Amino acid sequence: MATLTIDRRFGKIAGYNVQWYEGKRRFTIHLGAKRYTIKTAERLKEIVESLLFYRRNGITVPDRSTETWLKNAPTEMRAKLAKVNLIVVTETKTCGQLWDEYLKHKTNVKPATASIYQNCRKQFFEVFSVSEPADKITTDRLADWRLSMLGVFKEATVATHLKTVNTVFNWAVKREWIPKNPLSGIPKGSFRNKDAKRRITMAEYAKLLDACPSQEWRTIIALARIGGLRCPSELKQLKWTDIDWSGNRFVVRSPKTEHHEGQDQRIVPLFPELRVELEKHCSPDSEFVIQGFQGTSWVLYGLFQKIADKAGLGTIISPFINMRRSRSNEVLRKHGSQLESLWIGHSEKVMEEHYFDLEDEDFLLAVSG
Repeated sequence: MATLTIDRRFGKIAGYNVQWYEGKRRFTIHLGAKRYTIKTAERLKEIVESLLFYRRNGITVPDRSTETWLKNAPTEMRAKLAKVNLIVVTETKTCGQLWDEYLKHKTNVKPATASIYQNCRKQFFEVFSVSEPADKITTDRLADWRLSMLGVFKEATVATHLKTVNTVFNWAVKREWIPKNPLSGIPKGSFRNKDAKRRITMAEYAKLLDACPSQEWRTIIALARIGGLRCPSELKQLKWTDIDWSGNRFVVRSPKTEHHEGQDQRIVPLFPELRVELEKHCSPDSEFVIQGFQGTSWVLYGLFQKIADKAGLGTIISPFINMRRSRSNEVLRKHGSQLESLWIGHSEKVMEEHYFDLEDEDFLLAVSG
């Protein structure tokens, strides 16, 4: 049993002492009268007695009343209980510590993924403080943050940020740094940027080729629009030794899917339109098909836009994604979803969600008999 005594100094109440013995050793928790009332001290005495009972009887889960009190108790109070070994207090992580620890464990990610993490972290701390406890982030505040971002960014960008934060919070829950993920239940939104979707027709492809400043650029555009390669991740790794001229096929290494078993590379047909450009560009002295950008940052967007402007096509948002999407739809209609998945290099589900576009030709084909 614990006892409660009043500590008096110069005739005034200076504080309260909750005391108990374990064996011959006496333990004391002191509460200063300036911060705590007699009612709080009495409740602490009851909590101490409950915790002592649970420990002596090997009970690991306290009753709901005790658990609720411990959960809502001030940090100082829980620290006092931890000091006398009645509870174990896990160090509260700040939001800054949480992000730093998470990113420290993500050093093996690709540069593009690392950039997504850093951009999301920057947006997160536009609203939340680096020093505030991570377990104090509420669902309501995150919902407000989502709405504020929707007023600035595209829905797909907001969805990407929320997905990243959701991953960070789930990581923290597994390590028991926070009791639950406060982002659970908040809609993430669509990852599709509908404004960026644009079909690049074969007629436009021909105009782009005519506007290219070199054969290397003609090959880049052919690999993206006809070969369906991801640019620059797959384009930059393609070597002349990957091309089987006699077999009319070539090997594409895919960093994006290499973490899936058996999907580190795929075999793609050497489509006639692509073969023409590759044969014109073939150089026995070069290791890589696109040699001119090796050792650079592979920033192709600005240079492509100059070509698109010269071709009279104007600004094309996400040009390499749209060329790949356009090819995906052509292969799907001509060869079916299974070969489209194998040659373009994604699952049929991804194709349906992010690549497939219903076109007028589909309706004409359906009613043509």
